[in-house]
Amino acid sequence: MAAPTAQHPPAHPATQEAVVTGVLDMRQSGTLDSILPELARSKVVFVGEQHDNYGHHLAQLDIIQRLHALNPQIAIGMEMFQQPYQSFVQDYVDGRVSEREMLQGSEWYERWRHDYRLYQPILEFARQQGIPVIALNLQREITDKVARSGLTVLTEQERQHLPRKIDKRDQEYESRLRQIYHQHPHRDGSKFENFHEVQLLWDESMAQQVADYVKAHPQKQMIALVGSGHLMYGSGVPNRVKRETGAIQSIVLPYDGLPVRPGLTDFLIYPPSAQLPPRGLMGVMMEEHENGVLVEQVVPDGVAAAAGIKQGDILQKIDQQKITNPADVRLEMLGKQPGDKVTLSVLRKRWLLGDKVLEFEVVLGGE
Repeated sequence: MAAPTAQHPPAHPATQEAVVTGVLDMRQSGTLDSILPELARSKVVFVGEQHDNYGHHLAQLDIIQRLHALNPQIAIGMEMFQQPYQSFVQDYVDGRVSEREMLQGSEWYERWRHDYRLYQPILEFARQQGIPVIALNLQREITDKVARSGLTVLTEQERQHLPRKIDKRDQEYESRLRQIYHQHPHRDGSKFENFHEVQLLWDESMAQQVADYVKAHPQKQMIALVGSGHLMYGSGVPNRVKRETGAIQSIVLPYDGLPVRPGLTDFLIYPPSAQLPPRGLMGVMMEEHENGVLVEQVVPDGVAAAAGIKQGDILQKIDQQKITNPADVRLEMLGKQPGDKVTLSVLRKRWLLGDKVLEFEVVLGGE
């Protein structure tokens, strides 16, 4: 019986198409200074983020400050603000309203919901330097409706707010979105088609805002702060801005465990690892109520429980500031730290003795 011969892969002819389609030379990494000249040449600089990552926002601020130092003629586009509330954002930047008034007017806590402190340094810098801030996002009522039932259910009035174009031709983008869609359960019965349409509405609306601004302000450079998913491979917002303007642009993404493949971005940066300072907490769960904010649950052994707050109490004031909804609570608690004292006025329902307004001093706990 003959000995088995070793098996070798067949020789490949020199003309065969390469199996490896791209190489990233990681030895070429540099500093932010090394890419600034190219960023400065770009009419639009997209800087991505994971919304709740403070390090990403510090990196965005660093890029904004460096580009502003090279050319003060910049504007900042922000996904976090919805278009109908542009006036409140610009009034804050121009010094006509306070931070509190801007947050109330733009309905930050109802519409974006992420901790405002993540973005506070960026907006403070814009205000200090008089940098225009452009609300990029479509209003939530429209995207929520499309997510449930699709574009066809929108009224004529709602359609007036849609972007001028909705380009569905990018099949690779659609394929990536389909993978994301199937990674999550959808108990509400929503369809991929609705999910796809909402994504395109976000992309096209933000792209239109960026494109319209740079065409109307040719002297300005736009720095657009957008979730990384809208920027990867240029598929979401950047390619649509280029379609409308042809402008030179750059994409900067923060590394956050992303699969690093050729074409993902123009520049990949490594933001600092950073955490927001601990927030002062009352130790209660709340929900809306017609007479204020209902204390739905009190954390056992928490600071509110120790002060005497009970489940079913209705919070009406914090430090004499009237409270009408949970967003008011978040506004009043902005900047409060563990150990700070607040005075809470609550309405307590007492079925036999009659309702009574009580005051409690609470020393805030931490996260």
